[in-house]
Order: sequence, then C-alpha cells, then structure tokens
Amino acid sequence: MRKILIVGAGQAGLQLALGLRAEGYEVTLMSARTPEEIRTGWPTSTQAMFDLSLNTERAYGLNHWEDQAPPIHGLRPQLSVEKGRLALAFNAPLERPAQSTDQRIKMAHWLEAAEERGIEVIYNAVTTQDLDAITQLGRYDLTVVAAGKGDLVAMFDRDPARSPYTEPQRGLAVAYVHGLEPDPEWPEPHVGFHALPGLGELFVIPALTHTGPCDILFWEAIPGGPLDRWAGHTGRMVPEEHLEITLELIREHLPWVAARAANVRLTDDKATLHGRYTPTVRQPVGHLPGGGRVLGLADVVIANDPITGQGSNTAAKAANHYLRAVLARGDQPFDEQWMTDTFEAFWTAHGQAVTGWTNAMLQPLPPHVQQLLGASTQNEEIARRFAAGFNDPNDLLNWFVDPEKAAAYLAEVNGA
Repeated sequence: MRKILIVGAGQAGLQLALGLRAEGYEVTLMSARTPEEIRTGWPTSTQAMFDLSLNTERAYGLNHWEDQAPPIHGLRPQLSVEKGRLALAFNAPLERPAQSTDQRIKMAHWLEAAEERGIEVIYNAVTTQDLDAITQLGRYDLTVVAAGKGDLVAMFDRDPARSPYTEPQRGLAVAYVHGLEPDPEWPEPHVGFHALPGLGELFVIPALTHTGPCDILFWEAIPGGPLDRWAGHTGRMVPEEHLEITLELIREHLPWVAARAANVRLTDDKATLHGRYTPTVRQPVGHLPGGGRVLGLADVVIANDPITGQGSNTAAKAANHYLRAVLARGDQPFDEQWMTDTFEAFWTAHGQAVTGWTNAMLQPLPPHVQQLLGASTQNEEIARRFAAGFNDPNDLLNWFVDPEKAAAYLAEVNGA
C-alpha cells in the first residue's frame, strides 16, 4: 500500500486525505490545530462553493451540511457611481445552488472523520526543518504540502510570469452576522456583490455557522483608500469594533444595504477576520535542504485574491485533480517530473482561467466588461452565463475577459 503524507488540514489537504483513504491509500495528515481548536477558533474564509466544487465533496460523502447551509441561488451584482446612487443592478441566477459552510464547522468535522477512517493524524505545526527530517526517513512515497500560510510556503518559488502583482491589491475584512434582513429585490439567499469603483467592494454571503444560518459581510478595500479602515491593525481587532467599522462603511456608501442591517449582531465572540496578502502563483515543487521534493497544493501554489470567491473552489478542484493523478500513477514513482506535470495539468484545466479572471477583476472594469454587465440588466441569458462563470471560470475565456469575444457574444445574443 502506497504511503502519502499531507501537511495542512484545510479544504484541500483534508479533502485529498479523505479521498485517498477512501481509495485504499495509507495516509498521514499533519495539522497545526486540533478539531476543538478549529471549532472554537476564528473564521478563516468566506468559502462560497459552487456546484462543480461541491460535487468533488459529494463524490466521497463529505457534504454533511447539504440540508443545513442556505442554498445560494445566484449573485446580484450592483455598481455604485457615487455615494448612495446605484448605477447598475441585476440578478444572475445559478443553475444549481452554491453553499457556504463555516470552515470552523467543516474542517473540525472532517478532521475527526479522518481519524475515524484510519488516517494517522499528527497534531503539530511543521517547519521546513521538520519536513526535511521527515522526508529523509524515506517513509512516504509522496509528500504534499497544503498549508498555505507560514514557513513552508517559502519553499515554493514565486512564478513571476504568472504573478503580476508584488503587493496586496485589497485589504480584507470579514464579519459573520445574524439579523440582516433579506434583500427586497431578491429575497431568496444570494451573494450580493456591491462594487464601489475606485474604493473596493462589499460582498454579502449567506452561510452556515455554529449558531445556524447567517450572513457574511465581507469588505474588500483598495489599499490606502477610504474603505481601508482595518489598515494598521496587525493583530486581532476587538470583534465589536470590527463590526462597527463594517456597518459605518455600509451606512456611508450603501444605504440600501444599511436599511437591512439595523438589527445586525455578530454570530459569536470570534466572528471576524481581517488581513491582506499578495496574489501569487508559485512553482509546484518545493526543494528541501536534504534533497527531498514535495508537491504544493491549492493556496500554496495558487493564492488568488478572494474577489471572485474562488479560493475554496480552487482548493476543492485541486484536491480532486491531484487525487485522480495519484490514482492514475499506479506503482510508478512520484518524481519531480510527475509533480510538475500534475500541477501544469491543473493549471491548464482550471488555474489559468481563474487566476487570469481574478487578477483582471482587481483592476478598474474595462469598457467591454461594463458593457456586458449593462447588457445583463436587460438580458437574463447573459446574467445566467455570468453566474455560471463562478461555477466554471473556463467559460469566461470564451466571452467575458476578451473585448473581441465579448463583442461577438453580444452581437450573437442580440441577433446582429
């Protein structure tokens, strides 16, 4: 039986570990936190996951919250041209609902399931030196690093050709809340996307947390701008102070959202998250001092800004892709060429499209995108195709990101 070590117990690491174990592999998983520490800790993401990504969980019976998480029926993009004035809004329905389950619930449960299913779980933060010593023992046929933060990421060199940014493009601030009233323009659960050109964005995401269904208020602020109120807070901000800033900005810039937020309160005493990072694509193979080679997974090698809501989706799809690649490898060695080929195949199948789209959305919207969004207000077919791009970003390459393809698509839709 082939033995595989996975370092990191997030969406990608745990999903890969559980999938490999179900396929008969001997798996060791290293986690920096216990299930209880995860469950009682701070949130780590907003994790709105679309149908294709959810299907990778369903394939191995990992979709435990299907009947509890609010079904996200689509997206409602809204564009403001100045404070309090809405320039554009439309509903973009999804063919199948998305879901957002607080990773404090999901990862704690999956980690407990990993132990129950015979995965050896080692609770210990891992350094490069630790991993070097482990790999030199030769116990494992393959080592995968899925811990997207900390010391281990430095093993993977930045890929400058695929990483156009050298500094953070947004300041990120998340608050899990109860008490937000439904949007009267679309009362069913949906992701509200409120764009403030030159300032940033607010996302309102229906989710499931410890205390039941909730909403996530997620500001993305252009660094140094008026929305970047969390800048300079390097540690944890008092959650109530965090929420008050969130609501102040909503009252100032988005009065139609403020009208729904009169009774908003935090879901728990650890319901906030803020920070920033530079979007980066890294080389897939990490080289250890002792000569060992390890394969990077998900955020370790593709860390996109969350503006397009693709982080957990990319992680789930990457875990599924790596799983299939391991199964197809049979008894052949997991050498460096195989590692590189496995990542490059994923980059071609998914990473390239989602990274290009996400990086483009961090810039001012070009005229052809503004035209497409404007056309979506009058044509539900365009709106639905836009929503479908969040499920499968590859389709956006066919009509959304390129001006000539956008013009051709609009002409086709309009019968020109």
